[in-house]
Amino acid sequence: MYDYLIVGAGLFGATVAHELLLRGKKCLVIDRRDHIAGNAYCKQMEGIPVHWYGAHIFHTSDEKIWKYVNQFSEFNNYINSPIAIYRDELYNLPFNMNTFSKMWGVRTPAQAKEIIAKQIADEGISEPKNLEEQALSLVGRDVYEKLIKGYTEKQWGRDCKELPAFIIRRLPLRFTYDNNYFNDRYQGIPVEGYTKLVERMLSGTQVRLGVDYGKEKKELDALADKVIYTGAIDEYFAYAQGVLQYRMVEFEHQVLDTDNYQGNAVVNYTEREVPYTRIIEHKHFVFGKQPKTVISREYPAEWSVGKEPYYPINNEQNQALYERYRCLAAKEEKVLFGGRLGEYKYYDMDKVIASALRMVESL
Repeated sequence: MYDYLIVGAGLFGATVAHELLLRGKKCLVIDRRDHIAGNAYCKQMEGIPVHWYGAHIFHTSDEKIWKYVNQFSEFNNYINSPIAIYRDELYNLPFNMNTFSKMWGVRTPAQAKEIIAKQIADEGISEPKNLEEQALSLVGRDVYEKLIKGYTEKQWGRDCKELPAFIIRRLPLRFTYDNNYFNDRYQGIPVEGYTKLVERMLSGTQVRLGVDYGKEKKELDALADKVIYTGAIDEYFAYAQGVLQYRMVEFEHQVLDTDNYQGNAVVNYTEREVPYTRIIEHKHFVFGKQPKTVISREYPAEWSVGKEPYYPINNEQNQALYERYRCLAAKEEKVLFGGRLGEYKYYDMDKVIASALRMVESL
């Protein structure tokens, strides 16, 4: 009945479906959730597109990808400029001259560099043995203690001394008064939210929601010549080699009877004693003027099978396990694997779309 069965209605699956439709292929897209757009799904609340699974800010330096997504939605000119709260102190992110000026009372890049260099030298770390030592050797004690330590420990659920050094390969220090978090040339948010964008990508393609591929695999496979699978690769093989590890996030969404709760879309809470890592106020993504506001608190948590996976734990053990699954996947004659879960890889949205386009070209 179909040329392709596409498992997953997120950005990867929707891009593949759109491109295959342009090439005259008939596709069926399924998803076990009750909505399209995967983790980029936006739910309308109080007239505000709420990023239901966490903040998604589109940014890219690839002009081709930027033009591609603008086919499906108008993007605004939102610039991501998060702030961080440590106890009663407020700092700009990323680490830049506004951060250093507030922290040390300095005004020039030379003054900031001198303080950081002295703090790094005072630590005397030549070969970092864990994440804490790695961070101290890159940014010194003050930035680490106030803006990295607590946030990272909440994110990973472990003390920084227990985390491997390679998790932080570099920490960008910017010696300009610029709060733009991303260096990419193009940045913005779909004015109507990501759900509308994906809906337009899937226009003309049949979509079935609330369908669990794992439970109906035999019947669903029989419907198409080929399968493009964007779910978890270890789940596809019934965890035969073992379970890949992830971190997950739990969200607490709240409608507030005020037009402006925190004055910024993204506010990080960097002390470990605060249980959530950040609060998102969604209306600021689209410069909303609604009389009420919606906020979401994000609580990192341990992941287990059956829960929603977010961040792959790409340590040596998990990478070795993924390689075993990748070898199994290569032997599947009818199935192709792609996307964040199918490739066990953290992808920014532009990279997801680029990967999907490459898959279609290879077909």
